[in-house]
Amino acid sequence: MKKNVLWRFLLIGFTVLVAAVFFLPNTPLFKYMPAWWQKSMPNKGIVLGLDLQGGLHLVYEVQGDQAVRTSTERYAFLIKEALEKKELEADVKTSGLMIEVSPSTEAVEKRITKSFSNFDIVSTGDQLVLRLSDDENTYIKETAAEQALETIRNRIDQFGVSEPTIVRQGENEIVVQLPGVKDPKRAIDLIGKTALLEFKLADDEAAVGFDLPSLIAPGEEDDVLAEFQDKIPPEDEILFLKRKNPETGIETKSPILLKKKTLLTGDLLSEARVSIDTQYSEPYVSITFNSEGAKRFAEITGDHVNERLAIILDNTVYSAPVIREKIPGGSAQISGRFTMEEAKDLSIVLKAGALPAPLNMLQNVTVGPSLGRDSIEAGKIAGIIATIAVILFMLIYYRFSGLIADFALFLNVVLLLGAMASLNATLTLPGIAGIILAIGIAVDSNVLMFERIREELRAGKPPRSAIDFGYDKAFSTIFDSHVTTLITAAVLFQFGTGPIKGFAVTLSLGVAINLYTALIGTKSVFDLMTSRYKIKRLSI
Repeated sequence: MKKNVLWRFLLIGFTVLVAAVFFLPNTPLFKYMPAWWQKSMPNKGIVLGLDLQGGLHLVYEVQGDQAVRTSTERYAFLIKEALEKKELEADVKTSGLMIEVSPSTEAVEKRITKSFSNFDIVSTGDQLVLRLSDDENTYIKETAAEQALETIRNRIDQFGVSEPTIVRQGENEIVVQLPGVKDPKRAIDLIGKTALLEFKLADDEAAVGFDLPSLIAPGEEDDVLAEFQDKIPPEDEILFLKRKNPETGIETKSPILLKKKTLLTGDLLSEARVSIDTQYSEPYVSITFNSEGAKRFAEITGDHVNERLAIILDNTVYSAPVIREKIPGGSAQISGRFTMEEAKDLSIVLKAGALPAPLNMLQNVTVGPSLGRDSIEAGKIAGIIATIAVILFMLIYYRFSGLIADFALFLNVVLLLGAMASLNATLTLPGIAGIILAIGIAVDSNVLMFERIREELRAGKPPRSAIDFGYDKAFSTIFDSHVTTLITAAVLFQFGTGPIKGFAVTLSLGVAINLYTALIGTKSVFDLMTSRYKIKRLSI
């Protein structure tokens, strides 16, 4: 018996030591540890959630209809190219979510239906009207939501936020929680940028281009578009070149007439980094295309020497340099009088990729650090009061056996914190509630066992037999109650979001650890007492 008890105490000591190692990064002692320890041993610990350290809570809606509209426009170009390859003349244009092809001939309809099976024919006659099928619509919207989630995650990872929470909510919503963010506006701007990078040719031959004003103030874009709307050729559009005076910082815009056709997009980028212009000491973003993009970029620059190629990000023209010669290296640069911070953020969104559809912000809540500190203090006070009350109750009601239960309670808390630290769990207020509830369950388990032992003592059994019988009879009840609690926690974790999951994790860990401390921890102490001493009366 003594050997069995010794092994159990060694197991308890080992688990406490492991828990202490994992929890050490959350203590002031960690900074005094040697460098090799901080580098090779666990160094994250428990991370405070949004409600405890402050930060940003955002809810975005992915505009799936816009993704469908963008896909429709892309298919319109593909249909036009497919018809041109077969030397079939037809005018292809989009109208909302529809593609209109005229004139509609049998050869045109046959070519389209053969190559584009994901379209439904809405009407025929003089004009062929096409619409993406319902299945294709659903697929595009679902894919847009998944791609948006991944793109946001990549941007935030490069932004450097510790332990962010990024999850889908419903069909087209994304919840973003950024604990500890110091600059909410910068984070929001970074997440919300569509980052659609396009290269288009300037139309310097159309007459309307010569009538456009050279400079306008921000906010006058709609007036310019309204004035020249009827004069713009069908294959052209007006976008605005962003300019900033380096001395005054005043921003102006220049309208520029561009051809609608996109020659190259940012999905072929392989690298985007911040560089410094040696002449003006200003940062710019240097971009490099992959092999396919480099080949297409070389073809574009070779075919359009002495023409202007506009570099456009989210419908804003950043530069429109004249192509002097063919550029075979697949490199270009985006300059726009950036600050270093603006250039870094631009390189992040380009590397992370463009959003497949615009995001509509539904909720923006900034949690201040003062609220976080208040939450932490409130949680500490609640935990301390609950623990002291439980310890005193067990001591008064169960005497020395209550002290053993308090030892198990202490063991339970230490192991729970260590387990959470090992998982790098994010602690929130609901998580603190889960810890306090786990403490209550731990006490309840000891109460069940002690009452069973008292029943055996009243029946006349000696202390050693009463302890053994009490644990055996209480085991099934304790085990059943813990299993049902674990099932409930599993359901909360599976179907809950954010704080609910945090509560479920701490509750599950607390329940599992409680089985260990209640059935092994306290039993080991009783076994040690009864094996070393001839106890005639148990203080319970």
